[in-house]
Amino acid sequence: MSEEQNNRVYLYDTTLRDGAQTQGVDFSVSDKIAISEALDELGIDHIEGGWPGANPTDDAFFAQLPPVKGAAFTAFGMTRRPGRSAENDPGLAALLGAETKIVCMVGKTWDFHVDVALDTTLDENLAMIADSIVLAGKRGKEVFFDAEHFFDGYKANPVYALACAKAAHDAGARWIVLCDTNGGTLPDEVRRVVGEVAQHIPGSHLGIHAHNDTENAVANSLAAVEAGARHVQGTINGLGERCGNANLISLIPSLKLKTEYEIGISDTALAHLTHVSRLLDERLNRMPARYQAYVGEAAFTHKGGLHVSAVERDPRTYEHIEPSLVGNQRHVVVSDQAGRANIVARFREIGIDIEPKAKNAKVERLVEEVKAREHQGYSYDGAEASFELLARRALGQVPDYFKLNSFRVIDERRWNARGELITLSEATIKVEVGGNQAMTVAEGNGPVNALDAALREALTPHYPALEDLWLVDYKVRILTPEDATAAITRVMIESADGHGHRWSTVGVSGNVIDASYNALHDSITWKLYRDNATT
Repeated sequence: MSEEQNNRVYLYDTTLRDGAQTQGVDFSVSDKIAISEALDELGIDHIEGGWPGANPTDDAFFAQLPPVKGAAFTAFGMTRRPGRSAENDPGLAALLGAETKIVCMVGKTWDFHVDVALDTTLDENLAMIADSIVLAGKRGKEVFFDAEHFFDGYKANPVYALACAKAAHDAGARWIVLCDTNGGTLPDEVRRVVGEVAQHIPGSHLGIHAHNDTENAVANSLAAVEAGARHVQGTINGLGERCGNANLISLIPSLKLKTEYEIGISDTALAHLTHVSRLLDERLNRMPARYQAYVGEAAFTHKGGLHVSAVERDPRTYEHIEPSLVGNQRHVVVSDQAGRANIVARFREIGIDIEPKAKNAKVERLVEEVKAREHQGYSYDGAEASFELLARRALGQVPDYFKLNSFRVIDERRWNARGELITLSEATIKVEVGGNQAMTVAEGNGPVNALDAALREALTPHYPALEDLWLVDYKVRILTPEDATAAITRVMIESADGHGHRWSTVGVSGNVIDASYNALHDSITWKLYRDNATT
């Protein structure tokens, strides 16, 4: 293996499976698609889509895997069960039936678990590992073997744990991933164990999968790489059961900016790291972790005094990297420049080319409006369509496709003739479209559906393209919980059309219906603008 190849570390994201085990996290299919697309754009090598056959969401996702540019999807599952042949194991059949070229197969490597959890012999477990991997190879699959509880198993019985890893390697597994499943191993132990295993299995076939129960998952992953492993598994923002998994958002810049190892993340993609981190939080309706390394709002924040004066002279005094390398920004509390460069950079991404230091009255007003809106609760990390509309409206590039005069929504909760308790929503909308006044009334499954139906009824005769528009997802987040039922709410709507386009829009208001209408208005406008509809 050449020195260049020896330095290449491959990144494997398990957000869509391990992350889904986080308390309070429940990914929809649309969430999985959006996250996959962001990971692919970032340059992640492998994206684990989930566990085929485990639940309807994972099955639906594998049935409509989004196209990717460089990443490879993998499916997760188990080795065959004890007492069954690999060819006749239903779980293994579901795994091998997934429409992915790569499968990640988990197996036991701790003798204690073989005895207690599997209730089988040590030799049978070795056969289970080898048989399953051999069958997958015959089916044309590349296999990654997750050696579950490897570090606990190695400390208890190093001969047997190593035998399990070697069985997987000898059967043809591409990667043998050593898992710190309990998250209780420390970096010096990881470095020692991986180094010892690397004497039997080449580092070019060794990986690390670390959990964060001692807050050492990132350190353990880096220690494993130093000891020879060249495959690292983790999740965005460290999502995962209990205390989470190794945080790829910290690992990626640490590997790229602070070591000599090569990863598949370009400098340009690295500058989107903060966006990817916050996009996940927006999909989950979570507040971004303010103090998260590299990407947190406070990661490069300096408060008045000696630190500020030192940073203003030379940022290297209190900043370990230039914030823009990871898409973040310096924030000086007493003299904040409020991210103008970041906003201008986002303008360029959507095709509005503006010099960062150029003086333009419209641009300056737009920058101030973006800052003011984000202060009100708008978040554009997960609502790119709303951001682009805001920018293009300020520059006079978006027509007024329709004008809302008023809307009214009525909810009725009652017992129907069958004795069933039902809730009906009815929306009345008055709009001006094509120079004409229109009033429409529609019922729906909830107020947003009713509003959408009423709007479509009024607009579709003028804009037939709206027949090819549907809402994919709808999320509401409370921004001011201290205000109880009077809280400000943020609504995120994801939409799609028959051309494979997906886009997200946002609305904020003290009234959830008003916030919903604002997001819905942007969704419809974005569809019409992209389709070059004429007013």
